[in-house]
Amino acid sequence: MENKQRICSRLLTVLQATRDLEDIIALIYFDEQEVVCAYFANGGVKRINVCADSGIAMVKDILKQIV
Repeated sequence: MENKQRICSRLLTVLQATRDLEDIIALIYFDEQEVVCAYFANGGVKRINVCADSGIAMVKDILKQIV
């Protein structure tokens, strides 16, 4: 089984290195809800449904929702 929070943490580092998403401060995976919340420096939060996603599908869903 993939560690989805670990994937989010590593993806966060990559996204923070980009010009468009340097203001993202956290990607938190909530296992019970199968949701990732993306938190931004301006106080914004985006909820991303990652239900039944594999690790790579989760990354794709996160990118589609926040870019």
